[in-house]
Amino acid sequence: MVMNKEELIKKNLKTEIELCGKTKTEIAKELGISKPTLSQYLSGRILPSFTTFAKLCEIIDCSADDILGLH
Repeated sequence: MVMNKEELIKKNLKTEIELCGKTKTEIAKELGISKPTLSQYLSGRILPSFTTFAKLCEIIDCSADDILGLH
């Protein structure tokens, strides 16, 4: 089964968050958002701003390319 780009991004983001060693609560706090907002990012219901996405990548120590599947 081939994943569409949106499914791939959600999967990659969830994987990177699991691997970073921080809880979703910690990540949300560092981002300055609520945990439900982070959950909405992970489900694809809403998208973070570019600034928030860049900060999220820094917090979980991964590249945007890894999340976006651009390698």
